[in-house]
Amino acid sequence: MAAAKARLAVHKFSSCDGCQLAFLNLGEDLLRLAELVEIVHFAEAGPVDPEAPVDIAFVEGSISTPEDEERIRQIRKNSRWLITIGACATAGGLQALRNLADGPGWIAEIYAQPGYIHSLATSTPIAAHVPVDLELWGCPVNGRQVLGAVRALLFGVVPALEQDKVCLECKRHQAVCVLVAKGLPCMGPVTLAGCGALCPRFGRDCYACYGPAENPNAAALGRRLEGLGLVPEAVARRFLFINNGAPDFAEAGRHWQEQAHDPEP
Repeated sequence: MAAAKARLAVHKFSSCDGCQLAFLNLGEDLLRLAELVEIVHFAEAGPVDPEAPVDIAFVEGSISTPEDEERIRQIRKNSRWLITIGACATAGGLQALRNLADGPGWIAEIYAQPGYIHSLATSTPIAAHVPVDLELWGCPVNGRQVLGAVRALLFGVVPALEQDKVCLECKRHQAVCVLVAKGLPCMGPVTLAGCGALCPRFGRDCYACYGPAENPNAAALGRRLEGLGLVPEAVARRFLFINNGAPDFAEAGRHWQEQAHDPEP
């Protein structure tokens, strides 16, 4: 008798669906993946069974409502491995920008009956609520990351994660450094590789969609950006963007915000 296939689910929380599209964009590779695993829940692709016990659960999106908190705890109970995919699930994403402002105040100003808006005061990554077995960074992630993680787990090994910085990808693609050649405020020196250095290869600065690299020297890059002419508040915004909830970027952003409000004499 053939061994039972591993069961796989893809769950969505507060997000744009971009990381789920990384699955759908696999095309024929998604069909091959379906031959190796049983996809029991993936609403965007067809199967819907959110309560099903699974071996691998991919989770896209951040926690933004009380219902989200309850649902992610149930998903964790039903999953052997829980893998967060994308900036929203790993670091709060763009919606976590509200953590830096008066979110409840905004709701009160916009909605006539704010009591009907069942939203948490903050938008937080999945790991802030339940244990996470693996994090795949990116905005969005790519198919190679997803397939690599599934393949490794099916073979019973820990998936190998990217550790290089975007700058090394630029070198591999023989891309001109936009920070040096054009004076653009590129985040490549502190950003995890994985995108193929897409933005610098087209002459624009990296904006850190893959989150902080291993051992990022955020302080040094911040000073370099200031040397390019960015005021402290602008430097802070470079860190407090897509992955503003990542600890290294959050710390750097707070530092430059303090510099903006209390500059040295």
